[in-house]
Amino acid sequence: MGSRNKTYKLLLINPVSRRRQGLKSDRDSIYPPMALGIIAALTPLNWEVEILDENFTEFEYKDADLVGLTSLTATINRCYEIAGEFRKNKIPTVIGGIHASMMPQEASQYVDSVVVGEAESIWHELLHDFEKNSLKKYYHAKISSLVNAPSPDISLYNPGYKFGSVQTTRGCPMSCEFCSVHTFNGSKYRLRPVDKSVSDFISTDKDLVYIVDDNFVGYSKAARNHALAFFKGVAKSGVKKDWGGSASMNIAEDEELLEWAAKSGCKFIFLGIESELIDQLEKVNKQVNLKIGVDKYAEVYKKIHKYAISVMGAFIFGLENDTPKTIYNRTSYMLDADIDIMQATILTPLPGTELYCRLLSEGRLLHTNYPDDWERYNFTEVVFKPAKMSPQEFQDAAYDNWERIYDLKTLRKKFLKTLQLTKNPTTAVWGINLNLQMRNFVFEGKKEMLDTESAFPGLLDGIKLR
Repeated sequence: MGSRNKTYKLLLINPVSRRRQGLKSDRDSIYPPMALGIIAALTPLNWEVEILDENFTEFEYKDADLVGLTSLTATINRCYEIAGEFRKNKIPTVIGGIHASMMPQEASQYVDSVVVGEAESIWHELLHDFEKNSLKKYYHAKISSLVNAPSPDISLYNPGYKFGSVQTTRGCPMSCEFCSVHTFNGSKYRLRPVDKSVSDFISTDKDLVYIVDDNFVGYSKAARNHALAFFKGVAKSGVKKDWGGSASMNIAEDEELLEWAAKSGCKFIFLGIESELIDQLEKVNKQVNLKIGVDKYAEVYKKIHKYAISVMGAFIFGLENDTPKTIYNRTSYMLDADIDIMQATILTPLPGTELYCRLLSEGRLLHTNYPDDWERYNFTEVVFKPAKMSPQEFQDAAYDNWERIYDLKTLRKKFLKTLQLTKNPTTAVWGINLNLQMRNFVFEGKKEMLDTESAFPGLLDGIKLR
């Protein structure tokens, strides 16, 4: 295919499911495809790179020398559909991302090359092979240090994103049954150099930032010190941006961390609470929550609120032994507790998780006409047989309780309560915006999509942010 002096066109595509648009239907809630930005940054200068992002631009065929796609389970069919358009024209296609990494043999039927794992370590090799006309069917990436990991090329992102995105760590030493992070990113908790993460935070052209780490504080002293250094670096830089991200319940044990997180602009912390029932936490191996203790959850929320940060609580419907009654009770807990932002999704056995393997072995998966049925694995549809209710009873219970959670009167009350608990209008506004985004997600195609002004006219009048 020529020498290194030849120029090539690389088209990177971020597909969106046609069955469910997900948070695409509410563009305030999505953030840029960082993996594609990193790949773009790693690509040599003799390549012209473009990112086509279906969150904003419907796919239309265009010529390229090489096409790269990123995959989630719910979007994988769209990936395969788009790849097929290029393969018809003999244009090589490469796929990466978590679904392709968990199901590489499946993916290889629809693309020319599959990257298994984090692509940074093999990207130059893959491009070299392409230029020599010798692309391999599979590239098995190594889990590598983040010391030299590049910053994403944010110049290629669609300007319509409201959020910027920054990464400070990767990996997770926990092994929750429903999660594939430790399989894809490894169980070793890896730290990105603080100065690079701070620089990325400052450099993003957005005033709202999402820290994409699965847990930005980790579980060790080194991880804690790394997070603290990042918060201090952002705070002392003088940049004024609001941000949110995911942590474990153990963050409440360290008030210095919370203090500096707040000083650096933190407005919400996403906590995987999952359930208020100990036996269910044990079943899914949610070790941190068990160690903290269900009876101490309220103290966790109180500590976070003390620093004017809101609590985004993620809960799961359909855990083992759930019934319509336990789902109702879980919803009541969410409504009564000092949880500001409520996420409630249906337990979804994604490939690569222990949960998927268990339900498959027990013959409890309902939709296994793969790859077509993968688009049902979107956290709002029942795809397995529950132990103590029928699938339809489960789906009905989920919908009925979403009606309770995302009732507009309820969301208004949560807003006022957040304002009372945090005494911070900006934090409260984050809360009501994110609650509406969760509402739009679960009711997509069933209810009108709402933003804060259309849902609550005049509610924010006179509120001074920051």
